[in-house]
Amino acid sequence: MRIAILGAGAWGSALAASLAASHQVTLWSRGREECDILAATRQSRYLPGIAIPESVRIEPSLGAAIGACELALVATPTSGLRATLEGAGRALAGKPLVWACKGFEDATGKLPHEVAAEAAGDASATGALSGPSFALEVARGQPTAVVLASSDASFARSTAAALNSARLRIYSNDDLVGVELGGALKNVVAIAAGISDGLALGRNARAALVTRGLAEISRLGTALGGRPETFMGLAGLGDLVLTCTGELSRNREVGMRLAKGGQLPQVLEALGHVAEGVHSARAAREHARRHNLEMPITEAVCAVLFEERPAQEAVRQLLTRDPRAE
Repeated sequence: MRIAILGAGAWGSALAASLAASHQVTLWSRGREECDILAATRQSRYLPGIAIPESVRIEPSLGAAIGACELALVATPTSGLRATLEGAGRALAGKPLVWACKGFEDATGKLPHEVAAEAAGDASATGALSGPSFALEVARGQPTAVVLASSDASFARSTAAALNSARLRIYSNDDLVGVELGGALKNVVAIAAGISDGLALGRNARAALVTRGLAEISRLGTALGGRPETFMGLAGLGDLVLTCTGELSRNREVGMRLAKGGQLPQVLEALGHVAEGVHSARAAREHARRHNLEMPITEAVCAVLFEERPAQEAVRQLLTRDPRAE
């Protein structure tokens, strides 16, 4: 299959390295200078030590990258999804489109499929790739299982089968909303888990956060149209566990640095990568309030991120909540 991967950050570069073994891959990056560096060095600055295969064509023109492809796969952060799709314009008309970003659009609170409907409505079919997947491990060829979701079940099955490999196992799902919500909301809980770890509260506390965080994800996820069983699968529980416990988790790292006294702007600058949970926390809180849902972990994360509440105080308020039935 001829695949155009749009976005040469950590995830786009990792997907290019993985998929190039079985497919013709073109990797698009914004800016001629960055493309020239990628083409010359075959190294992404986001994935040091990982070689981008020589067979991957590096392309600075968005239209040219999409032009001959049989599948467009957007691997930008959610914040760049709309601009990328609008920049592609009519080049996407009649072509299948998949996005591999997680989270809510910051300005609108919309999920990626809503953004795609507005910015790439002429695509022939659309879907989301999500699940527990650190880019570095995918790029190294370490075994990973993810899910490709689409409201078109046939498209989800056929595309998952085409992209599936021994090292990158891809399952299909027709609960697009649920899969996107699992991928967005787990990052908020991961920030909370990072705060817990940064305060050295222990593994018991982390397990409690993961478990109660899953309850919050399921509560809001079903209210917004996802199916309960989706949040027990790869895009829900699987991604949540990885992001809350893995050393490569950017959102967990944000929480840890905040717990140690870091200020959010400096933490994000030092991180050098996008941490989607920061934007998703605000959107999740707004959606929860709109549906009159209790989301204490999300509220606590937002208080630390946006209201300058000390991490220790946010944790204390969580721990002193009235007991109730699980």
